[in-house]
Amino acid sequence: MKYEELQDSLGYKFGDRGILIQSLTHTSYGHEYLQEKPIALRDNERLEFLGDAILDVIISDLLIESFPNASEGQLSKMRAAVVNEKTLADVAKTVNLQDLVRLGKGESLTGGNLKPSILSSTLEAIIAAVYLDGGFNAAYPVVRSLFSRFFEEERELIAFYDHKTQLQEILQSRWKLAPTYNLIQTHGPDHAKTFEVEVKINGKMLASATGTSKKEAEQNAARVAVENLS
Repeated sequence: MKYEELQDSLGYKFGDRGILIQSLTHTSYGHEYLQEKPIALRDNERLEFLGDAILDVIISDLLIESFPNASEGQLSKMRAAVVNEKTLADVAKTVNLQDLVRLGKGESLTGGNLKPSILSSTLEAIIAAVYLDGGFNAAYPVVRSLFSRFFEEERELIAFYDHKTQLQEILQSRWKLAPTYNLIQTHGPDHAKTFEVEVKINGKMLASATGTSKKEAEQNAARVAVENLS
């Protein structure tokens, strides 16, 4: 039933149910339970590799269509802001991949189904599975639907910018200085840590923020700093 719900959410019905299941199979599951299968069919790593490339192409095409006046540099920044681990993990949750990804015992016990790295790679694998099952014309509308909220006409280009890049551009243009990021502290158990990071310029703190990874905390701190400077 969950596979049916996933296909409904994607707007695509698989002809080959096997490739859908493979796209949901993390390497930890394949290592523990599918050793008898060929490496190419044991988990979703090869599908993830293909899905990453397909996603780049489709997102690039959607950006060019949605923002006809954006420069190459702006388009590159927007694509980087859309196709990143956090965004992909968020999109994965909208179709409940956290309830479907197949994990080994160790990953299951440590909350692997909620790890952004696993969710983002599983989403990429599913996109590849759609492509292999139905071709590019099947994958394109699936990606467009999943990422539609990023291409609303009323959104300003700035909303897509990588926050760290945006902050650096502001500081460089105003004071010819670059920001520095420092990890202040971490909280929580190993499988659910929270990181607190501060961003400074010339020794003066601009903002601090938390995140589920150091990278996410830095992005959040940069976003707060940009808002403060604005």
